[in-house]
Amino acid sequence: MARKKKQDEPTPSTWLNTYSDMITLCLCFFVILFNPDEVTQAQLDSISTSIMTGGIGAMAGGMTLSPGRNADLGNTIMNLPSMERGRVMGTQLRKAISVFSPEIRSNKVKITHDERGLVITLAGDAFFNPASARINIEATRDILLRLGTYMSSGELRDRKFRIEGHTDAVDVDPNGPWEDNWQLSAERSRAILRYLVAIGLDEKRFQIAGFADTMPVSSNDTEEGRKNNRRVDVIILDPGHL
Repeated sequence: MARKKKQDEPTPSTWLNTYSDMITLCLCFFVILFNPDEVTQAQLDSISTSIMTGGIGAMAGGMTLSPGRNADLGNTIMNLPSMERGRVMGTQLRKAISVFSPEIRSNKVKITHDERGLVITLAGDAFFNPASARINIEATRDILLRLGTYMSSGELRDRKFRIEGHTDAVDVDPNGPWEDNWQLSAERSRAILRYLVAIGLDEKRFQIAGFADTMPVSSNDTEEGRKNNRRVDVIILDPGHL
C-alpha cells in the first residue's frame, strides 16, 4: 500500500507583522530627518521609546535622540535662500529658452546656467563680420530687441549684467584695426552694451570684459571649435557675482 504524500504545511507569516512595523518606523524616522523644523525633546523621547519597544525588540546603542543643529536654523529646506534663488533662476532659464527658441535651433543663441548666473551666448559669426566689432544689425536687430525686452522685465529689475567677449586663438591681422584679440573681444562686448543702452537699458547695471582666447569652450584645433569660441556672453549675474 502506497504511503500518502504529506501535504506541505503553510509557512508561518507572523514575521511580516514585525517587518512591517520596522519599515513603518524607519519611514517615520527618515521623514523626520528630512524636515529640519524644530522638534521637541518630548517628541524625540516618544520616538526613541517606540523604536525600542515597537515590535522590533530592544536594541543596544544608537537609541538616544536629541535636537540637532538644524532645529536652530529657523528655516525649512525649501525656504533656504539658495533654494529660492534656484527656483527664480529656473523660471528665468525656461523663459529665456522660450524667448530665443528659434535662435537656439539655428545655433545663433545658446542658453546655459553656471556659477556666474544665467548665460545668454551670442554666436560671434552671427552677430559680427569677421575681425569686426560692428554689429551685423540687419541680421540681428530682432534678436537684440528681444534680448533687451527680456533684460528689462520686472523679474530682473534688481539684477546686474555682465557682457563678456571671447575670440578664437587665431592672431588678428597685423594690418587690421586691432592690436590683439584682447582689444577685439572687449570692443565686441562694448558694441553689444552700446546697443542695449540705446534701446533703453540702464548703463549702470552693466559690466563689460574682454577675455580674448583665454576661456575657450571648444578646441581651437578645428574650424568648428574656433567658431564656438567666437562668442559674446550676456550674463544675468547671481547676487554673489556682482
